[in-house]
Amino acid sequence: MIKKLFHKITPDIWLQALFVILFFLTKALDRHHTHLHNYDFYFFANYLVAVILINYWLLPRFFYKKKYVRFALGVITAFAVVMLVEELVLEKIFFPRSRGNSFPGVIHTLGEVAPTIIVFIGIKMGWDIHVKQKEMDRLKNLMSESELKFLKTQINPHFLFNNLNNLYSYALANSPQTPKIILQLSSLLRYMLYEGAKPQVPLAKEVKYLQDFVALQQLQIDDRGLVTFEVEGVIDNQVIAPLILVVFIENCFKHSTSSQTEGIRIDIHLTVNKDQLRLYCSNTYSLEQNNDNIAKGIGLKNVQARLQLLYPQRHSLVIKDQNNLYEVNLELDLTS
Repeated sequence: MIKKLFHKITPDIWLQALFVILFFLTKALDRHHTHLHNYDFYFFANYLVAVILINYWLLPRFFYKKKYVRFALGVITAFAVVMLVEELVLEKIFFPRSRGNSFPGVIHTLGEVAPTIIVFIGIKMGWDIHVKQKEMDRLKNLMSESELKFLKTQINPHFLFNNLNNLYSYALANSPQTPKIILQLSSLLRYMLYEGAKPQVPLAKEVKYLQDFVALQQLQIDDRGLVTFEVEGVIDNQVIAPLILVVFIENCFKHSTSSQTEGIRIDIHLTVNKDQLRLYCSNTYSLEQNNDNIAKGIGLKNVQARLQLLYPQRHSLVIKDQNNLYEVNLELDLTS
């Protein structure tokens, strides 16, 4: 029973209980007030009634609901009652021949009453702000996690949709490459299913996935152009959010193959220097081949949103589109 009661006591009450102890300890150690008297407890109990009223009724009922006028009136009333009880009751009982004989004035009495009560209110409000901030941080994290999960669920269908269209065209043409494409597509989907669900993967695994992806896409180009994919630097000791780079490479192939029948040029350079990763992608395209009809997919906006969530203030993305050349420069700080 006692254990359950202790669990119900909130941390802000423990903080205020600590202040009560410190309050009486300060009184006991005061050289002008060598020991505690019984009247100290009665005066403090008077303050404590006002504290409980303000902290656990006026604050949640009025202040936190932005009913400031009612809150102010309630606080003024509480202070007035405390002052009246102190001057008209307690001082007349305990100090009938001194302080109980005269009223020193509202300002003087308020100066004695207010500091103690205000400290208790400050403790309560400070704790409430702390709790509210923790709750806001928790909700923000939940929203970020939910948004990331939503963005990830969009990647697989988006990738599958684009590649199934390509596979369909090869099947129609009875291409001997069709079985190879199916195997490569299966391998890529397996990676997306198992590794893509993780928050981070080894950079070496991600690079291998990108190489397989590029190999699959190159089959579509065949002898219509040139594709280069170069990797520089040590990639064995880093981790990265999965499927964060492939969208830029996918866009290169989509935009080039959708607008050009020949002369395709796609360059991909991945450089890793310690904790810094740089991805450069460029692709040619033709405005004359009805490039306006290229599907405006979710890929680029998706990855930009993921970058903001996963690498806030730790990435730089510059996209240029000029002279029939589309360029992407992405820099990532891979520091954990």
